[in-house]
Amino acid sequence: MSALAPTSGSFVREQLRAPLTLVLLVAIPVFFVLIFASVLGEFSKALGGTLATRSATAISAGWATAFMSGTLAFFMVSSSRGADRRLAAAGLGALRVALSRIAAALALGVVVSVVALLTLWLRSGIGHPLHAAVAIFAFATIYIGIGAVIGALVSGPLEGSLLVILVFSVDAFSGPQMTSSAGGIGAYFPTFHAANLLIAAGGGRGSPGADWTSVLAVAFGSLAVALAAFWLTARPRSLR
Repeated sequence: MSALAPTSGSFVREQLRAPLTLVLLVAIPVFFVLIFASVLGEFSKALGGTLATRSATAISAGWATAFMSGTLAFFMVSSSRGADRRLAAAGLGALRVALSRIAAALALGVVVSVVALLTLWLRSGIGHPLHAAVAIFAFATIYIGIGAVIGALVSGPLEGSLLVILVFSVDAFSGPQMTSSAGGIGAYFPTFHAANLLIAAGGGRGSPGADWTSVLAVAFGSLAVALAAFWLTARPRSLR
């Protein structure tokens, strides 16, 4: 595992070699917290939901990390198949390549989460900053899994990125308090409990232990799925 840290660092630099990517890591969270929150609030009102302005602002920080983390994870898989297989075949091994990719994705997720958290803090304040930080990062880990799976299944960059956006859109606009229905399809999405945590944290309320347990289970499950996706795409193919 001695090669894990330098390899992960190389993967992070690979993603950041385009200056626009670095700009987006900062601009997207700011945009979501400042602009996307009002879109969520208006959409909720139209559907008879109860998502208040403060809650919409809080949850938009989670969606910012979800969008960026899912998109970056997708492109990590879809654009690096050949390179990862060569690295694995050269002696690094598919598992270490996959672990390095996960570490790089998490590092980028931390950056986006910090920017989103700080923007939220400056925009409207946070009742429970630590709770909010955990919930925001949970969005990142969950969408790392979603993006990696889509990248493993869809090779086309256009088709895959559109699929990530589709999943994100359905997830975001069917989340907690978005409609008059207490349950609905949103309750079956992996970010449902993370969204509840973030809404509560933004309003200064605590969350039941069941929500925390569900968020941790989904987050670790998503990372396990992402690891499997990275491993499958990095595994050297038989010559036969």
